[in-house]
Amino acid sequence: MRCSDGHVRWGVFGAAGVVFVVHDAHGEPLVMLQKRSAMAHEGGNWSCAGGALDEGETPYAGALREASEEVGVPPGNPRLLGQYVFQPATDWSYTTIVVEVDEPFGESMNFETDAVDWFPLDQVDRLSLHFGFASAWPHLIEIIKRPSSK
Repeated sequence: MRCSDGHVRWGVFGAAGVVFVVHDAHGEPLVMLQKRSAMAHEGGNWSCAGGALDEGETPYAGALREASEEVGVPPGNPRLLGQYVFQPATDWSYTTIVVEVDEPFGESMNFETDAVDWFPLDQVDRLSLHFGFASAWPHLIEIIKRPSSK
């Protein structure tokens, strides 16, 4: 859709994605990222699973739906750690949710994903990142590093 700021973006009702977090044996966080295929926007770059929201869908529900379509269903009971909302226009936003899971999972489930991997936080900046994800990453890392209420 063409947004109020003049840019064309995917998702008439906005969009959402999810960064899954798991802690390794030393308690260090790892994040799941997907390498976007050439068939997807900014293909060849790493980002989180996500996409357009359906009418009436919450960002949390939409992000988990998109993730299940692209990288698989998260195991157990995912726990919401926080979210970051990018709203460049009055009529469009992209919400990235951060969700903790108990164990690593994920694989390429459709044509949008070339690869799925788990990365330590200090390696994410070294990857070729999707522009939008790269812009959100400093906000997301703050959520990931917050003390857990487990």
